[in-house]
Amino acid sequence: MNNIVKKRPTRRTLLRGLTLAAAGTCLPAVAAGAAAPAAAAGAAPAETYTLTLTHLGRTGEPTTDYVTNVAGVSGAAAGFQERLREQTAGTVTLRVPKGRYLLDSSISVFEPRIETDWIVRPRLDVDGDTTVVFDPRTALPMDVRPPEAGAEMRLSGVLVEVAHEGGTAYAHLINNTPTLRMAHQGPAAEPGSVRQWVDAYWKGEKQWYALGYAFTSDRALTGLVRHPKAAELGTLTVRAPAPETGPGYGFLSLEPSGPTVATLPDPLQVPGSTTFLASPERGSWNVGYSTPRVTDESTPTVYEAPEVRVRAGATTHVTFDMPVFGPALDPRPGARPAGLRTGNTLGLDLSLLADGEGHLSRDPLFEGASTTLHRDGALVGTVRGTPGKAEFTVPSPRADYRLTTTAARPGGRVTAAWTFSSAATAAPTGLPLSVVRFTPELRPDGTAAPYTTSLVPVTVTGAAATAGVRSLAVSVSTDAGTTWNRAPMTGGKVCVRTQGPGRAVSLRAELTDTAGNTLVQTQIGAYRVTAG
Repeated sequence: MNNIVKKRPTRRTLLRGLTLAAAGTCLPAVAAGAAAPAAAAGAAPAETYTLTLTHLGRTGEPTTDYVTNVAGVSGAAAGFQERLREQTAGTVTLRVPKGRYLLDSSISVFEPRIETDWIVRPRLDVDGDTTVVFDPRTALPMDVRPPEAGAEMRLSGVLVEVAHEGGTAYAHLINNTPTLRMAHQGPAAEPGSVRQWVDAYWKGEKQWYALGYAFTSDRALTGLVRHPKAAELGTLTVRAPAPETGPGYGFLSLEPSGPTVATLPDPLQVPGSTTFLASPERGSWNVGYSTPRVTDESTPTVYEAPEVRVRAGATTHVTFDMPVFGPALDPRPGARPAGLRTGNTLGLDLSLLADGEGHLSRDPLFEGASTTLHRDGALVGTVRGTPGKAEFTVPSPRADYRLTTTAARPGGRVTAAWTFSSAATAAPTGLPLSVVRFTPELRPDGTAAPYTTSLVPVTVTGAAATAGVRSLAVSVSTDAGTTWNRAPMTGGKVCVRTQGPGRAVSLRAELTDTAGNTLVQTQIGAYRVTAG
C-alpha cells in the first residue's frame, strides 16, 4: 500500500474554513476595525479627551444593538483601537488621545427580519471633548444584485481604508443578508484619502455571481446601487478532474486580488466545474482550490491561481489538479527565488508538484520526498520530508554544486537536478535555477487518447529564460523510464506518440543555459493514456 504523506493544515486553509462557517450562519453583520499596537515602553502619557458616542435606532430612540469601532489614524491617536459591543446603554464614553480617527458602527435590526445599518465616519478630529451621534436614519441600501431574478445573496463584504499624514486605519463589515444599509457621517476627509471596496456574492441557478466595486473619494458610501447586465460581466469557469485517489468533494474559493474582506467558499464535486460571472472593474481575482481529502485525517492539496482577469462578454478557463505535475516557479513580481544563497546557507523552496497550468501547490499529495546537495562532487547532505524544501550550510569559497530534489506521487515521480557554481554572498542572492513546463492537450479526466501523435508545448522559465538557452533536448518514455527515445522538437513543441490504453507517458528534459548552468528534469508517469 502506498504510504501517502500529508502535512498539517495551513493557516490560510483554516481561515477559509472559518469563512465558510461564517457564511453559513444566520446572524446580523459584524463590523471590526484594525488591531492596536502596544504602547512604546517609557512613552509619556498622551493628552486625552472624553469621546461620547450615542447610538440611535431607526425610530430615533437610543439602542443597545450595535457594534462600534474607534480606530486611530494619525497623530497621537495612531494605533488606538477600541471596540464597543454588548453595552447596556445607547450612550458610552471613553478617553482617547488627540488626533484623527476613523469610526464605524453597525446597528442591528431583528424584527421583522435581520437587517444592519452601517455608519462610517472617516474623519473625526479630536482636540477636545467630543460627542458623536450614530443615526441610521440617513442610511441607504447597498443594492448590488445580479441580472438573475431568482439568485440568492450568500455573502458580502465592505472595506474602508482611511489615510492621513502617514497613518492608515481600516473598518470592515461582513454580511450575509441582502438588507445592508450604509451611510457616511461627518465632514469630508481630504480628497482621495478614503478608499472603499464592496463585494457581493450571489448564487444563481447555474452559476455564481461575484460583483465587486472599488471607490476612491473623500467620503464613505451612503448606499450603493449596482445592477450589472450579464453582458457587462466576465465568465470564469473553474474545473478539476478526479484525482488519482478517486472522485470526491473539493473546495473552491474566490476573492478579489486587491483588498477584500469577503472570500467565497464553494464545494466542488470532482470531476466537475463551477462557473462564476464576475465584475471586470473590480480588477483581478484570486482563485483557490482544495482537493478532496484522501482520508478523514489527511489534509487536502491546496492550489492557488492568483490575479486571474476576466473580460466582459468573454470566458476565462482555470483548471486545477490536472497533469502534467512538475516544478514551477512563482511568477509574481517580487516573489522569493526558488533557490537562494544567503552567506553560507544554500536553500531551496520550490513548488515541485505544481499542476499542469503551473498553479503552485501547498500540502501536496506525495509518497516520499528528498533533496540532496553535492559540492565539488562530495555529498553535503540529504533532507527528507516536504517536496522541494531544504536548507544546507556550506563553506564560503566558490564551488560547483549539484542540487537534486525528488518526490513520488500516486502514479509517478518528479525529479529535478541542477548544476551551478556558487560562493558566499553578503546579501540573499537567487540561484540560477530553471524549470521546464510541459502542457499537453488532455481530456477532461487528465488522460490522452491511445495511439495518437500530438505536439506538446514546452516552456522554459527561470534563469535560462532570462540568460538564454544554449541547448534543450526532450526524451519520451512509455515504459516508466526503463527506455528513453529522443523526441523531435519544432516551434517550441515536442512530438509525442501515445501507446495503448492504460499506459503512461514519461518526459525528460535536459537543458543548459548560456552561462553553463544545467537542468535534468524527469517526470515519470507525466500523464496517462485513457484506459479501455
